[in-house]
Order: sequence, then structure tokens, then C-alpha cells
Amino acid sequence: MTNLAGTIETDEAPSAREKIPGTAAFSKFVAVLQIVADSPGELSMAELCERARLPRPTVYRIIAALRAEGFVGDAERLALGPRLINLASQSWVKFDLRTLARSEIEDLRNLTGETVHLAVPSDTEMVYIDKLESPQAVRMTSRIGTRVMLHASSVGKAYLAALAEAERATLLGRLKLLRMTPQTITRRKDLEAELERTIARGYSVDGEETEPGTQCLGAAIRSRSGKPIGAISVSVPKYRFDQAAEERYPQLVVECARRISAKFEHSQSPAAD
Repeated sequence: MTNLAGTIETDEAPSAREKIPGTAAFSKFVAVLQIVADSPGELSMAELCERARLPRPTVYRIIAALRAEGFVGDAERLALGPRLINLASQSWVKFDLRTLARSEIEDLRNLTGETVHLAVPSDTEMVYIDKLESPQAVRMTSRIGTRVMLHASSVGKAYLAALAEAERATLLGRLKLLRMTPQTITRRKDLEAELERTIARGYSVDGEETEPGTQCLGAAIRSRSGKPIGAISVSVPKYRFDQAAEERYPQLVVECARRISAKFEHSQSPAAD
């Protein structure tokens, strides 16, 4: 059982967590990882064994497994590894971005009267982490947690277009350009051309490529370093996307993304860099 002092109970005194079948070994892994995380500096194996109050062979096996997964670094003295830091960074981005963006996407929803999404990248997809629905009877429906493809969605194309060229090329090479609707782009050269257009105009377009009858416009949100960390979109039923909307909405989306980026840039979030 882990406590704030960074120790764990021995096998002779099982914790409440270990009463759940099959969790005793997992609890030891978590406890050892917590001790490494709580250490103000890098930790020696001897110090870790002393604090964990576990047999040295057990601690060595746990550290070997954590190193293999990237949760602990490879140096002789112990510190958190790159994979765990990356996971923490993703969590910071999702939490902080949603908090900072909420008032801005509310304004965008109110100005357009249409559904607005906030999304972050997840491998070769984008994940909706917040949404505000249109008050109108006919509207796009979705759920927080929904995943959409990078090549077919406005949030995905906005994110791709904002990446550095080399990073974008690497990611494009991993995409499976699956057809979602008759309008979906399924050839890499066509997607690359569309991303160039996205870069030139400053916003992305999903013209019924993910969902028939729905037009979406998107723009990327950037960190302090300029790297894209997410995107927003406004989704409009095709029949409502008239000339007035076509002329007005792109700038509203772009300005909303810029304001969110500025908020994130000036925040104290560890993920803002």
C-alpha cells in the first residue's frame, strides 16, 4: 500500500488494495513508480529498496520492467522515463486545454449557432475532449470521447497542416486513408494538396468527408513553441451553410483558435511549451 511517505507494506501485511484479486503485484509496481516520482532528485537502487521495503530482487525486477516500458529512465540513478512524462504531458494538455478553451468555444457556438468541437491528437486520430451543441433542432450530434480520422475531419486536417513538414510527412505515411463517405480523400497526393490549401487559407474544410450532409471548418491550436496541440471545429448542416456562413464562419473559427492559443501560451501549464 502506498502512502505519502513513499513506502509500501510488506507481504505479511496486505493492503486494502491487495484484497482485490490479482492486484498485489500491480500495487507494488505503482508504489515503486510513485517513490521514484516523489524523489526530489535521482534515486539510487539502494535508496529505492530501502524506501520500498521490498526484497532487492523484487525491486530489481520491477525496475527492469518499468525501464522496458519507458516508465523509468535507463540511467544508473533512477528517474521517470520519457513514456511516463509523455503520458503526463497529454493529460495536462487535455485538462488545461479544455479549461482554457471553454469560454472561447462558447462564444463561437453562440456567434454561429452551430455545434463546436474541441479535439486533441491521439496517434492517427483526433479525440473530442469537449463539445457544445447547436441549439437548433437539426444539428450534428456527437459525444465527448468520439474519435475521428485525421484525413477526413476538419480538426484532423487542421492539426496535420500545422505540423512541421517532416513531422507531417512521417504521420501521413502511417495513415490509412479509409473512405468514410463518397467525398473522403483517399489518395495521399490529394490529401497533401488539400493540406497545402489549408495552410494557405489558415483553416481546414471537411466537406461531407466524415458525415454526409455536414460541413465543418477547423483551425489548429498551438503551444508556446508553435507546435499544434489540438484543434477546434464548427459543424454545420449542409443546407444551412449558405453564402453568409461561408463568408463569415472561417474567420470566426480562426480567431477563436488564436485566442485559445494565446491563453494557453500565457498559462502556467507544463504542457504550454
